[in-house]
Amino acid sequence: MISNDERICSMALTLCQGVGKISAKRLIDEIGSAADVFRLRKELPERIPHLSASIVAALENDEAFARARRELEFAEKNGIECLTLADERYPSRLRMCEDAPVFLFYKGAANLNRLHVVSMVGTRRATDYGRRFCDDFLRDLQAFLPDVLVVSGLAYGIDILSHRAALQHRLATVAILAHGLDRIYPATHRRTAVEMLQTGGLLTEYMSQSVPERYNFISRNRIVAGMSDATIVVESDVKGGSLITADLAGGYHRECFAVPGRTDDATSRGCNNLIRSNKAILLQSAEEFVQAMNWDVPPKPVQSPSFPSLTPEEQQVAALLSRRGEMHINELAVETNIPIHRISALLFEMEMNGIVRALAGGTFRIRMELFP
Repeated sequence: MISNDERICSMALTLCQGVGKISAKRLIDEIGSAADVFRLRKELPERIPHLSASIVAALENDEAFARARRELEFAEKNGIECLTLADERYPSRLRMCEDAPVFLFYKGAANLNRLHVVSMVGTRRATDYGRRFCDDFLRDLQAFLPDVLVVSGLAYGIDILSHRAALQHRLATVAILAHGLDRIYPATHRRTAVEMLQTGGLLTEYMSQSVPERYNFISRNRIVAGMSDATIVVESDVKGGSLITADLAGGYHRECFAVPGRTDDATSRGCNNLIRSNKAILLQSAEEFVQAMNWDVPPKPVQSPSFPSLTPEEQQVAALLSRRGEMHINELAVETNIPIHRISALLFEMEMNGIVRALAGGTFRIRMELFP
């Protein structure tokens, strides 16, 4: 179990000016924990060759610890999980990235380490084409993989369309925020964000009182790409944050897909360029996506239909015939453990009521036009 001391030290490490995201993770990877990084800070130059003296000096920061303690209190008061790199609930795919955050704040119900995780990103000026793709794609993806986790950034355009389509089609969805969990930006998306907490969640590396500055949005894109198996760019012009996310996905050796569009549509030029330069796989449907990812689609369980107007024994016979097709009366007697004279009478009654058909040689079949 991760101690609060480790959480405070991880947060404090992110607050030490001069210790960048990559350096912070390398320090923990080399030493073993954030707490040990601070405890052994005077020995770091000996343990880590070529470590900058400025990084060691930056670790002498009492204010960072005071701020970290206040943030832990805020998180505990508001039901926010504080995830260090060592936490089991920390996104394992993201942990493999060299610039992974050493600390994350999470509020929600979704397992961030689901078997299948996909991010959907794109322009803030989404068209009806992009909206329809998000809706159709996630509707069909839910039919193939109802356990998939959909990740995006809660921004205007494709982000919010992806979150809302996921919710509509009963898929868990998580938003990666560019600010702390004391606010929702943009505020117009608050209702969707609150709805997401029921089955999905909100995730960020930023502490409370953080301002959603432009750089934060660029930085959070590495989380969007890093915690996913694949990134899908739905619509994008030749420049934009979604193309940065696509490049990050490629750098992390994750799959990247792009939805093609008309050559004269500004919101499709970025996607078309990704496909043309072989930085993304052309994507047209959920079925294509599942096949390209080589994801095994779990077989749907065969469920016996319910026939409320039948007796329990008749239900048993009807369920067997609906699963197996044609069956001989002797087979039915064995499978149902109903005596032959009794099942003969049952089948006769069911035939008279139009539920089964008698075929040649003592074989019976359910009437599929009644129970498709």
